[in-house]
Amino acid sequence: MAEIEQPQIYLITPPEFELSSFPNQLAAVLDAHEIACVRLVQASRDEDRIARAADALREVTHERDVALVIENHILMVERLGLDGVHLSDGSRLVRKTRKTLGDDAIVGAFCSASRHDGMNAGEAGADYVSFGPVSATELGDGTIVETELFQWWSEVIEVPVVAEGALTAEAIRTLSPFTDFFGVGDEIWSQDNAVKALAELKAQFV
Repeated sequence: MAEIEQPQIYLITPPEFELSSFPNQLAAVLDAHEIACVRLVQASRDEDRIARAADALREVTHERDVALVIENHILMVERLGLDGVHLSDGSRLVRKTRKTLGDDAIVGAFCSASRHDGMNAGEAGADYVSFGPVSATELGDGTIVETELFQWWSEVIEVPVVAEGALTAEAIRTLSPFTDFFGVGDEIWSQDNAVKALAELKAQFV
């Protein structure tokens, strides 16, 4: 039986950030920690603003050989020179997106707490599936993903899995044997020192 490897960190940007300061903050985290991938999330619907954010972060990530994906904006991936897309609506667009972007692009799918949706996403060609939130939060509809889903997935499904949303120290300790990645976002960006906050979360790996 293979030795259990520790999960990797998948960073999620804040939905709004200052272009004058956030790229430097991100660079500091990437320089201090090994990061598998960065997801650019933008609350803005302004194409120019999204493009400027992507350009700034791409410079930081690609200089450090870290993949950068964008949330939902499939058509912007190639234009902005990004590595792929994270789809927030489950398996619905995975097959079409894979066809549009080709085999080399990263295509991920957020499937909330749906095992069925996650399996469909994997079968449709997703590179990873993410489930969340993993703890109680005021956001969303109150759904919490049970540990059993990650445990089952890690035993049965080969597609890598991401745990994200309301990550607590306890949740990380519980899930680290069963998840390939932790999707870390506000858990560190809301702190004064993101580098230190991420180190504290990683200290919970078992």
